[in-house]
Amino acid sequence: MRQRGFTIVEVLGACTLAGVLASVALPAWQGTLLKARRSDAIAALGRLQAAQERHRAHHGLYGSDFAALGVAARSEQGLYELAIEPAGPEGYRASAAARAGGAQAADAECPRLVLEVVSGFVQQGPTARCWNR
Repeated sequence: MRQRGFTIVEVLGACTLAGVLASVALPAWQGTLLKARRSDAIAALGRLQAAQERHRAHHGLYGSDFAALGVAARSEQGLYELAIEPAGPEGYRASAAARAGGAQAADAECPRLVLEVVSGFVQQGPTARCWNR
């Protein structure tokens, strides 16, 4: 009677192949996940920009604190901490920094996204790639 099944060599070969495929796919998947999570910072900065424009329409100047603007100092998913710096009477600089120890802390390419508004002109940084463009 003939035995059926796999030899140990065949099983080890399949495990080795699966390991190689996983080692190639995992970094690409993690990079895609980091890029997707940046949308949390982009959305938070967008809400902050809209709140700044409402504040300017009512008060004639941009706000410098989150309470006056009615927005949170942390992104909705809690991945980023927001900051506002005045840039003269006609502008401000807002940034979203990945929280230390958080899921985005490993994002070495874009650890901080910046939105700068001066005299009505918007500049996003550090690169367009960080803004998923």
